[in-house]
Amino acid sequence: MNRTDSTLTCHLADDAATEALGRALAHALAPGLHLQLHGNLGAGKTTLVRAVLRELGVTGPIKSPTYALVERYPLTRIPIEFGNSSNIYFYHFDFYRFNRESEWLEAGFRDDFGPQSICAVEWPEQAGDLLPAPDLDIRLVYADPGRDVTLSARSPAGAACLAKLKMPAASSGL
Repeated sequence: MNRTDSTLTCHLADDAATEALGRALAHALAPGLHLQLHGNLGAGKTTLVRAVLRELGVTGPIKSPTYALVERYPLTRIPIEFGNSSNIYFYHFDFYRFNRESEWLEAGFRDDFGPQSICAVEWPEQAGDLLPAPDLDIRLVYADPGRDVTLSARSPAGAACLAKLKMPAASSGL
């Protein structure tokens, strides 16, 4: 694992290690954060987000938003310093199927990015420069076996998130 103030890079040996990173990331998130996830199909983007959501108290099915474009989850378990979680939502977007950047505007998602939400966007490049700038950029790349991940802070809020992130023990596959 390599860490600087603005970047963390590590190898994830398998899905269990990806899920462990997601659980750890959940404890570093704060309302208002915008995460962008990059990687080829099957690189582990949705696996990572599912683990975050489970750790934040989401029960029941957690579907990939590939066809719906967005899945919205009320959060029941966030750090106490962020106040009443009943008003905070996690939005999981997937823009893989966008054919034009303007589809993001046409879908009306702009209002979902705000101080009372956490937004995770898969395939953000499909919306081009129309998306708000991310706080945290997450890149997953195949590395046989497993995958390599790089988390890069793109704002002070993203840097605070990375600083708070406590990586799981080496025995978890990281």
